[in-house]
Formats: sequence, structure tokens, C-alpha cells
Amino acid sequence: MSSTRSYAAQSATSELAPWTIDRRDPKPHDVQIEILYCGVCHSDLHSARNEWGMTTYPIVPGHEIVGRVTAVGSHVTKFKVGETAGIGCLVDSCRECDNCKEGLEQHCSNGAVFTYGGNEKDGSGITHGGYSKHIVCHEDFVLHVSDKLPLEGVAPLLCAGITTYSPLRHWKVGKGQKVGIVGIGGLGHMGIKLADALGAHVVDLYLNRL
Repeated sequence: MSSTRSYAAQSATSELAPWTIDRRDPKPHDVQIEILYCGVCHSDLHSARNEWGMTTYPIVPGHEIVGRVTAVGSHVTKFKVGETAGIGCLVDSCRECDNCKEGLEQHCSNGAVFTYGGNEKDGSGITHGGYSKHIVCHEDFVLHVSDKLPLEGVAPLLCAGITTYSPLRHWKVGKGQKVGIVGIGGLGHMGIKLADALGAHVVDLYLNRL
């Protein structure tokens, strides 16, 4: 185990404040990452304030994580020390159910493990997120990130980005199609950028123009 600094909410009414957490030593398939950037998702606020009624305290939010690999387990094949990597909303699943085998780990029949506030599969405790200096995660839930990109801009892609990219790809949005975006917040501006990049004509449904 190793100690690392973080920011945590101790209750639904307390502010985020410095807190020391323990991270496990890398297991054979784990990747250890020094966190360089972590986006702020509104889900973090919902969770910190227990607005969904599921929060276990203390809670360290953050699931839009980009950083540098500092150690790898003995069986890791996908990452090397020094590479840039990212972690999104999930850090584990059973990987044995039909959904997991189809690449839909977020719908794991036995319960996906979220980056923070989730129950570790080995029963070791609650997961803590990216409002911290380091994180350890199984390599299957770590993503390669190009170090040629502005990493502070990459971090939000790991939640807000995929949340809007996924439906655009599902519905095969492309040139010649129109896409309406309702509101230009954290998700809306991502939707606009992605739909435009895919070649669609994008309309803000509040202003009826873009």
C-alpha cells in the first residue's frame, strides 16, 4: 500500500478538503498512474452531495483522469512506464458475463465497479477517484492517450466526450445529417464539436442556429 494526497468530501454538507488515502500496490495486471489532470463532471457534485442517495463517505470524486504511467504489474502487456494514459468512469467488472464479453462492461450483469464510490471486487473497500495524485487500475480499464495532445483538454473526453460520442456513432451521424443540441453545457459543447467533426449540420435548439 502507498499513501497519496487527495481531496474528499467527508459528508453531504462538507466542502472538498485535503485527505490522505491508501492506494494498493500494483497487482500483476495493474497500471499505476500519476494523475496530471482530472476533469470536473457534474456527477462529482451529485455524488459529493449524495443527491442520488448512494454515496459512501468519505468520497474522492473524479472520473476524467489523464496521467503518466509510473509502474506496471508483472503481467501487464498494454502499457509501459512513462506512457500517457487515461481512466474514465469504470475501473473493473466481472469480465465473464455476456455483456462484458461483448465489450459492454458498463452493463456488467454482476456489477461494474465505478472509478469512485464503487466496491472493489476483492472486497478491499471503496474506490477513490481522480481528485488525487495517483491511482492504480487494471490495465483493461486504462486507455492510451497521445502525449501530443493538450492533456488538460483530453481529460473531459473520458466522460463528457464519450457520453456524446457514443450516441452519435450509434446513430451513424455524418455528412448530410442534422443534429440538434439542447443546451451548451459540459455535454452540449462536446456534442457540437463532435457532430460537426463528423460532418453533420449542427443546430442549437435553444437558439435555432449555430
